[in-house]
Amino acid sequence: MESIESRAILEFIRIIGILLFLGGLMGAFVKLKYASFGITVDNTNGPWLVGFSILILLFVLYRNKLQFSGFYKGSGKVKLSKKVSMSLISCSVIMIILAPFFN
Repeated sequence: MESIESRAILEFIRIIGILLFLGGLMGAFVKLKYASFGITVDNTNGPWLVGFSILILLFVLYRNKLQFSGFYKGSGKVKLSKKVSMSLISCSVIMIILAPFFN
């Protein structure tokens, strides 16, 4: 039987992988969408806003879905409420929309 520490380390590695893989895919998708509209956020503060909004979206995804299928089996696994989830997702979408306007 695996120890709690090794499961926590495996879950941490899984979270890092999720952030890198899904975060990279989401970032590429947003950049592709911006390019399709002829918008570039390079040389502005926009990429920071997009990156932060992607982190928020990944946090909501992890807390509501991915935490229940991981290695760690400890207590305290609770979904975010619908109100909190919708608020965070709405803020993230607004930040992605506003990112090209930040200089």
